[in-house]
Amino acid sequence: MSTLHPPSLVDGKTIVITGANIGLGFACTRSLVKEGATVIMACRDEARARAAMAAIEPHTRERGSIVFYPLDLASLGSIERFVDAVGANFESLDGLCNNAGIMAVPRNETEDGFERQLGTNHLGHFALTMRLMPLLRAGQGARVVTVTSLAHRAGVIDLEDLHGERRYTRWGAYAQSKLANLLFSLELNRRCERARLDISSIAAHPGYSATALVSPRASEGGPTWLSYLGVIGNSLVAQSATLGAQPILHGFRSAAARGGDFFGPDGWGEFAGQPIMTTPSRRARDPELAERLWERSERLTGLTFQGEA
Repeated sequence: MSTLHPPSLVDGKTIVITGANIGLGFACTRSLVKEGATVIMACRDEARARAAMAAIEPHTRERGSIVFYPLDLASLGSIERFVDAVGANFESLDGLCNNAGIMAVPRNETEDGFERQLGTNHLGHFALTMRLMPLLRAGQGARVVTVTSLAHRAGVIDLEDLHGERRYTRWGAYAQSKLANLLFSLELNRRCERARLDISSIAAHPGYSATALVSPRASEGGPTWLSYLGVIGNSLVAQSATLGAQPILHGFRSAAARGGDFFGPDGWGEFAGQPIMTTPSRRARDPELAERLWERSERLTGLTFQGEA
């Protein structure tokens, strides 16, 4: 399969990126701003966001710019406040990058009572996307790029124990949340097509990229042997966050990208390389499972496809 080399379509576009101050989000923000986009940085930590903005600002072009609004994906209230702030300052959006996430943390719950990995990685982005739908609809050819992981292939959606109240493992919950990201992305595109909306939902994964997500401190209950292996892998095996961001950026840059596409690296095992089209797991391609998860997500967040509470 040949590597894709798309022309950029982002000059003059306005794009929201979650987790934009670090790792893949920072790499995406820097690249898009360099190409003339306005990036709305959606970050939990304002001090880190401001530091990231200071690092990116020298790279801005005449039309490129960055703004920051606080967002905690583990809080439905924070998501509502973020969308209100964006809506007060922007009439439309051209893109949304559902990027931020947590990985392999001990079981805990968000302020809304969701298992924290599912609540942050999936339900938070589900709620954010639903609330931003009016602004995305107001744009022309808006794109929603949702970041998943190779871990989605190991994921299982347990609708009877979605929040891990009966059985919980850190990595099982993470894989479930990453499968949920991909199921959401594909189902969002199906719903946009049925509603004849000019919105494309695209998924991407970064392969194995060196980010702060994999570190002993990333597991809040203390380091695990897998976390230490991750640090070693970051040093010896992983590609840079800049390269890992390329499949995500491809979803925004490429004229050839279409709703329902899924991009990842072209190297062995999809661990590293340049962006190519790849294939979701069998579970991720199950439209019935996607619809059931969507319906459950609507009930849990109190939000519908119309962006209404």
